[in-house]
Amino acid sequence: MLRTLVIFLLVTLYSFACIAQQCYVFVGSYNKDKTKEGIYVFKMDTVTGALTKVSAVDSVLNPAYLTLSPDGNYLYACTEAKTPGAGSVSSYAFNPQTKALTFINSQKSSGENPIYVATDNAGKWLLNGSYNEGSLSAYRLNNEGKIDSPAQVLTFTGTSLNKERQERSHIHSTVFSRNGRYLFAPDLGADKIWCFAFDSTKQTPLQPTVQKFIKTIPGSGPRHLVFDAAGKYAYCTEELTGTVSVYKYYKGKLKHIQRVNAHADSVTTQFSSSDIHLSPDRKFLYASNRGEENNIAIYSIQKNGRLKLAGYQSTFGKTPRIFAISANGKFVIAANQSTGNIVVFKRNATTGLLTYTGFEVKAEGATCVKIRQY
Repeated sequence: MLRTLVIFLLVTLYSFACIAQQCYVFVGSYNKDKTKEGIYVFKMDTVTGALTKVSAVDSVLNPAYLTLSPDGNYLYACTEAKTPGAGSVSSYAFNPQTKALTFINSQKSSGENPIYVATDNAGKWLLNGSYNEGSLSAYRLNNEGKIDSPAQVLTFTGTSLNKERQERSHIHSTVFSRNGRYLFAPDLGADKIWCFAFDSTKQTPLQPTVQKFIKTIPGSGPRHLVFDAAGKYAYCTEELTGTVSVYKYYKGKLKHIQRVNAHADSVTTQFSSSDIHLSPDRKFLYASNRGEENNIAIYSIQKNGRLKLAGYQSTFGKTPRIFAISANGKFVIAANQSTGNIVVFKRNATTGLLTYTGFEVKAEGATCVKIRQY
C-alpha cells in the first residue's frame, strides 16, 4: 500500500513538473518597417510540436539574428540590419509568465549590417559580427541585461576568389568554444576563420592566439561554425561552395580533417549553405541549404568526428536561413525567409531523419529561430 502511494505521488509530481515546464520559440525577421512585427514569440507543445503565437514586438527594424542569455532571461538581437548608415544590437527582457518581451536598450554595432550575436558562458559579454565592414565588437552586459557601449572593436581586411562576394572581409558569425575560453569568427570574404583567446576579466576580452586564423579553401566562404559537446571537433558551413568542413579542435587551434558536400550531386550552381547544428545526443549534424535546394542536409557523425551523409529534408519553404533543434532533440524548426513560414519537423533519434509534423506558422521575412525551455 505504501509503495503504491509513493509511486502515485512520484507520478503526480512528475506530471506537475511537465505541466510547469513551458517551451517558447523566438523568431526574428527582416520586417523592413518598424510598424510591422519584428520579433515573434510562440509557445510550443512539447508533445506534438504545434506552435501558438503568444506575443510579438514591433518598433524594431530588421532584427535579423537572435540569441538568448544562458539563463534565458534576456534576448539579444541584431537590429537595423541591412539598413544603410545604421546597425545596432538590442536587448530585451523575457517574462515566461506574461510571455512578453520588454525592450531594455540598444547600442550601435560596429557596422551597418550586424549579422550574428553570441553571449559568453557566464552571460557577461555580448559578441557581435558585422558583415558589411567585416568587424567584430564586444560589449559588457550588466546584471539586468543592459548592453554597455562597445569595449572592443576589431576590423578585418581580406579578399578571395569570388569578386562579387569576397571583395572584402565579411564576418558572418561569432562562436565560442565549448569551455568559453576561445572565440572564432568565420570570415566569408577572406576565406578565414579568425581565432581569439577570450578573457572576460580584461577590458578588451579578445586576445591574440598563436593561431591567429585558419585559412579555408579559396572561394568557399565560411559562414557558421558549431562545436561538438565534447569540444573535440568543429564543423563549419561554407556558403559559396555548398560544403561543410570538419576540424579537429584542441585549445584554440583548428586542424582541417574533412570536407563534404552539403548539396546533392545534381546541384552544380547557386550554392548557398547557411546554418549548422548538432543534435543534443551528438550523433547527427544538420546543415541548411538555400538557393535552389531549400533543404536541410543530415549527416551521421562517426567516432573520429567525420561525417557520413544520411539524407536531405525539404524545409517546405524558400530560403531556410536559420533553424533550431529543441533541447530534448525531438524537434527541428526551420525559418524560411522568402516564404515567411516557420516549419516544425519531428526528429528520429535513431536515423537522424526528419518528418514534417504538419505544423507551421507565418512570420513575414523570418530569418532566425531559437527554442528555449522554461
